[in-house]
This record gives sequence, C-alpha cells and structure tokens, in this order.
Amino acid sequence: MRPNVVSEAGLQTRMGQWWEGIPVLTSAVVVVCGIIYLVCLLVGYDSFAEVCFWPSAVISRFQVYRIFSSILFHGSLLHVLFNMLALVPLGSELERIMGSVRLLYIMLLLAVSNALLHLLIALLVAHNPFHPYPYFMDECAIGFSGILFSMIVMETSLSGAQTRSVFGLFNVPAKWYALILLVVFQLVMTNVSLLGHLCGILSGFAYTYGLFNVLIPGTSFFSAIESSTWLSTCVRRPKFIMCTGGNGAGYLPTHSNQTVTSRWILFLV
Repeated sequence: MRPNVVSEAGLQTRMGQWWEGIPVLTSAVVVVCGIIYLVCLLVGYDSFAEVCFWPSAVISRFQVYRIFSSILFHGSLLHVLFNMLALVPLGSELERIMGSVRLLYIMLLLAVSNALLHLLIALLVAHNPFHPYPYFMDECAIGFSGILFSMIVMETSLSGAQTRSVFGLFNVPAKWYALILLVVFQLVMTNVSLLGHLCGILSGFAYTYGLFNVLIPGTSFFSAIESSTWLSTCVRRPKFIMCTGGNGAGYLPTHSNQTVTSRWILFLV
C-alpha cells in the first residue's frame, strides 16, 4: 500500500498568498517605504536631517514637507522591517473596515495631527518659563511608527478587548496598552522618539473619541473618489476595499461608540 502523501505549498507560494491577502493601501505603504529604504541604501543616502521631522526647521524655515517625508524614511533595515511588519496586521484590519481611500485620508489626517501636536508640545516644553528644555525642538525623528501608535489605539478601541498582551510576556488593561508600549520602548531602546510616539497615541485617542469627526467627510465623498475614472484601474483590483463597506458616518466605530552635528536623530521604531 502506498503511503498517503501530504503536499504542502512551498514558501514562495505561501508568501504570495500572504501578500495577496493584504489590502491595496497597506501593501502600497509597505512597498513605498521598502523601496525608499533600498534606494537610500544603494546610493548611500543617510542625510536624515533633510527629511526628518525637525520642529525647529518646520517653524523657522516653514519646511512643512517634513510632515510627510519623515514618516516614509527609516534609519535601518530592522527599523523598516519592524514598522512594516507591525503595519500589515493593523493596516489590513482597519482598511477592511474603513475602505482603502478612507484609510488613506485618515493616515494623512493622522500625519498632520501628529505633527501639530509634536510642534505644540515641543514649543511648550522648550519655552516654558520654569525650566526651558530645548531638546525637543532639535529632535530629528523619522519612521512610520507615530502613525502606527495611532492605529494601535484605534484598533484596540475597536476590538473591545479588556486586556492586551505585551509581546506575549504579560497582559495589561487594553486602555493602557499603547501607553505601556511607549514606556517599554523607551526603556529598552535609546534612540526612539518619545514625543513622536506620544503624539501618535494622543491623535489615536482624539480620533476614537470623535474629536476629528468634523474633519472627516461622509461616505459619499469617498465613493465619488472611488468612482472617478483615474482610479478605476485600482478599484477593479481584488485587494482594493470600497469604503461603502465601512462605517457610514465616516469614522471608525469603537466598542464604546465613543547645526546638523548638534541635533539628534531618533528613529520611530
């Protein structure tokens, strides 16, 4: 009698299936951040002070492009890998709920709100009359994890879970999960941006409590974009998620409904 043969898909096939299961926007962000890192690596580009979020430069030189360039650049292979591996499950879940176009809008909104909070807190800390601390004005932060921390808050609120596991080591109350992650990162890593992560958490809480609702258009706005001719090719792709499957009010439903050498380069890990 011939033995039963159990065939398993090869690694390449499984990787392909895994990649095909990631919605279009989330996979696009992974590709863009990955390509930017590889190009920087190949050409030897490491002048992160030109693209990072540097509060002094944003204010004094009005370099607002740093709001967006800073989230796309990463300082090391582990940096970009860690952030993108964290993005895939978070982004995929939120994109399936909200739709691809709506999530893109939310990411841009979070990038701007994170930057404004970063500037405000840095200014207050640097120029307070009791003990001025100018360090945060010269902090040069790069990486996608400011937005990742916002998404962690949003996903945790959506899940309705009472507790969350921190790297499988111990459980913490879900409402404190993002803040405890912030503390853990600060304790175990020396080159992460406290303010960048903190502002991501604050933006996430502001979103889940509906403070951004007035800035988020309704479903008809996103549906009009999806029906435009210039987006028709992308919309037909199986990985594209229509916003009509998400929340009609335009926001995520929650469980409760509710000089260069003198600067610091901090990676948003």
